[in-house]
Amino acid sequence: MTSSAPQPHPSDAGEALLDNPIYNSLGTGHKALAVVHGHARRFPADIGPLAGIPSQSEKSYNDLRSLTPSGSPVVLFLEDAPTPPPGWTLIRGGLLDQMVCVQPSSPRAPNGAEIRPLMPENVPAMIELARLTEPGPFQLRTIELGAFFGIFHGDGLMAMSGQRLSLPGFVEVSAVCTHPEARGRGYAPALMSRVMEHIRAQGKTPMLHSFSDNAPAIAVYRSLGFVFRRNFQLAVLRNDL
Repeated sequence: MTSSAPQPHPSDAGEALLDNPIYNSLGTGHKALAVVHGHARRFPADIGPLAGIPSQSEKSYNDLRSLTPSGSPVVLFLEDAPTPPPGWTLIRGGLLDQMVCVQPSSPRAPNGAEIRPLMPENVPAMIELARLTEPGPFQLRTIELGAFFGIFHGDGLMAMSGQRLSLPGFVEVSAVCTHPEARGRGYAPALMSRVMEHIRAQGKTPMLHSFSDNAPAIAVYRSLGFVFRRNFQLAVLRNDL
């Protein structure tokens, strides 16, 4: 299926905003959702733990602590390896690839698979699928970040994909996951393609983030037209104070 949507180029919309994507999403497309203290921004906890700071300064980390309850995690995408001050514990790190898609391909939905928009009443099933497959943080209000689509077998949600970060000119494809019983059927690329069509219908460019060592996933993303842009250091931090 070929999209007739505008064909934007990343440079048209200020590609530099992608160099701090969570922070800049919370200052632009998702500003209305942002919880802010000083130099730090984050999403509400019932949307997810993603947060942004302009730099790894002591001031930024102190402001971030004000937004992070004791014992709770927060997720950052950083330019360099995480160097938090005392009182933070690094729970998980890793190298991330940021990818953008300017010339997408559009695989068709597999035979017999109906792609449906996901609605608030589907949230319990979405949370259950996310907990089973671990595509990234997914909470009660994550659905508020953008459009989500899914494939069902009967009443069971077998696969989904949706939108997360939103910046001028760009929207992130996220929450890509398939139930173990339904893998290998082409559901993930078909759902991602539907999400990408939705993004491009708004005149925006799809982008995403993936662990750099997740070769199978990156191969799928490349087949859909995504290309590497840059790396980030993931920091999942717990506030111990």
